[in-house]
Amino acid sequence: MIDKEKLLPGVRFDEFGKANAVVWAPELDEVALLLVESEKQLPLKKGQLGYWSVQTEELKPGDIYRFVVNDKLLPDPASIWQPQGVHGPSAAYDLRNFQWTDKNLPQIALKDYIIYELHTGTFTEEGTFAAMESKLDYLVELGINAIEIMPVSQFAGARNWGYDGVLPYCVQDSYGGPEALQHLVNACHEKGLAVILDVVYNHIGPEGNVLPQYGPYFTDKYNTPWGDAINFDDAWCDGVREYFIENVLMWFRDFHIDALRMDAVHAIKDMSPVHILQEMKIRVDELAEQTGKSHYLIVEMDLNDTRFISPVSQGGYGMDGQWVDEFHHALRVSSGQQRSGYYSDFEPIMSLAKSYKDAYVYDGAFSEHRKRKFGVKADGHSGEQFVVFSQNHDHVGNRMLGERTSQLVSFEMQKLLAGAVFLSPYLPMLFMGEEYSESNPFMYFVSHTDPELAEAVRKGRKREFAAFHIEGEAPDPMGIETFNSSKLQWTLLAQEPHQTMFQFYKKLIGLRKSQPALNNMDRNAIEVESNADNKTLTIRRWSAEQQIVAILNFSKSVREIWLPEQNSGWKKLIASSDSEWNGLGNVTDPPADRLVMLPPESFAIFTNS
Repeated sequence: MIDKEKLLPGVRFDEFGKANAVVWAPELDEVALLLVESEKQLPLKKGQLGYWSVQTEELKPGDIYRFVVNDKLLPDPASIWQPQGVHGPSAAYDLRNFQWTDKNLPQIALKDYIIYELHTGTFTEEGTFAAMESKLDYLVELGINAIEIMPVSQFAGARNWGYDGVLPYCVQDSYGGPEALQHLVNACHEKGLAVILDVVYNHIGPEGNVLPQYGPYFTDKYNTPWGDAINFDDAWCDGVREYFIENVLMWFRDFHIDALRMDAVHAIKDMSPVHILQEMKIRVDELAEQTGKSHYLIVEMDLNDTRFISPVSQGGYGMDGQWVDEFHHALRVSSGQQRSGYYSDFEPIMSLAKSYKDAYVYDGAFSEHRKRKFGVKADGHSGEQFVVFSQNHDHVGNRMLGERTSQLVSFEMQKLLAGAVFLSPYLPMLFMGEEYSESNPFMYFVSHTDPELAEAVRKGRKREFAAFHIEGEAPDPMGIETFNSSKLQWTLLAQEPHQTMFQFYKKLIGLRKSQPALNNMDRNAIEVESNADNKTLTIRRWSAEQQIVAILNFSKSVREIWLPEQNSGWKKLIASSDSEWNGLGNVTDPPADRLVMLPPESFAIFTNS
C-alpha cells in the first residue's frame, strides 16, 4: 500500500516543519527541486507508480522554488501560490498555518441556499478577495446565504473569467493568493455565508500549462471544445485521477469551501468502471466522515442525465446538484427575447411550465436543435438538486456585447424574471449586480501574455459572432477597457430605479425564506397551468402549513386571471406592479369572485389567509 499522506502532490509541511515535495512524473528519468534563492538543487527519489519525492528542512514557507525537468525550470504542477504569475517560480505555502475561527459555526444546508454568483476581478473596483470582504454585509442585507466564486485557479495575466486556469491547486496571485482566499472564506462563515467555488476539471488553459511536461495528464482519445482532454481513463490515468481528486479534497479540507461547482462535466470523458466524478464523491464522503462537515458537489451538465445526480449506491455519480440551463432558456424566450441557436428548441410559456414541473424541458422528447431525442425524466429527484437562474456569467458574457438582462428587457420584465426564479421549487441563483439592475455589461476578457495566442483569441471571438454581426465589432477580449467596463457600478445603488430593484429583490428573498410553501423543495407539491395565447402562468405551491398561488403575465397587456378556489380566500404577499416597486398599477387582495386584473409584464403571489 502507498501512504497517500506522503503522496499529496506539491510541497506540504509536516508537524515538524519539514517540507515534503512530491511530483507525479512516471516517464521521467530524473526530477530535482531547485531552491531559487540559494540555487541549490535537491534530487527527488522515484518511488512507486511514478511518484517522485524528497523531504527537506531547507525549504520554508514563503521560499520560492522550481522543479528541474529535462533541463527546464518549471513551476510546481501542484503549486498553491505563484506570486510572480504562471511563468514565475512557485512559493511554498503551509496550508495549516491559517488560524480558522469558523470550526464550530453551523453550516447552511444545501436546500436553503440562496446563491449569488460573482467574478472576483469585476465584483469590486479593486478586484481582490480582500475587497470582496467589504461587500459581505451588503450580501447579508440582501438575504444571500451562499456566494459562488468563479474559478480562482492561476491563469495568465490578471484578467480572465477563470476558465483558462493552468494550475488547479494554485490561487490566483492578482486576487490575493491562498491566504487571502482562506481569510475570505473564514469571514464569509462568520457572517453566515456558505462559499461555493467554481472549478474546472474538463480542460486546462492554453498559456502556462506545464502538466504535459511532467507526465501523461492528457489523452488524444477524446477532444473537448477548449483543448486536449484530461486523461481520466487512458494509460497512466491513475496518477491523473489522484491529482484531481486531491484537488477536490484540498478545497474542502484546507480552504473550508462548502461546495464546488464543477464546470461542464459533460466534457469530462471517462469510460472507467468507476467514473472520476463517482470516485470524487466517494472520497469526499470519506472526508466528510473525518471533518463532520457536509461537502457538496454541484455540476454544470448539458446532458439532462440523472445518472450524474443519482446516488452512488444506485449506480449514479452521486453529485448533490446541477445547474438547469433549460429553465433559463425557457424563461428567456417567455420574456420575448430572440429564439435563435439552441433557444429555438424552447416554446414561450409552455417550456417554462414544463421546467417548473419536470426540471428538464427535454426528458425524452425530440430536440430539433440536436436532431435527436434527448434527456430522461428527473422523477424522484428533489428540488434542491437543481439550480435555476434568469442570467449567469455564460448567458451574459457569451453574448457579443455582454449585455445583461437589464439592457435587453424592461424594468417590469426584470422583476418578473426574478419572481419566476424565486417561485420555482429549485435553488435560486443571482448573477452579481442583477439585484439592482446593473447596466454595465459582463464581457469576455483575457490577458494572455503570448502575442500569438492573444491574436488567436481575438480572431476566434470575431468568427464566433460573424453570423450575428449588426453594427460594430466584438469588443477586444485583450483590451483593458473591456475588463474595466465589465465591473459593477456600486454607485448605482444610491440611484433610482436601482435602489427600488434592490429593495424588491430583498423582499423576494425574504418571502422565499419565510413562506413555507415557497421554500418547500418537494417537486410533487406544485401545479402549473399555462395559457400560451395569453402568455400567462398560474402556479400553485403548497406545504403542510400553507398554500400559495402565483400568477405571471409575460404579455404586454393587462390580463384577467381567475385564482383557484380556496376556502379561506387569498391574501396578497407581493405584486411586482405595485407602486411600491415603481410598477404600472397596484394589485389588491382578490375579491370574492377571485378575478385579478394583472398588469403587463408582472406577477403577483397570494397566500391562503
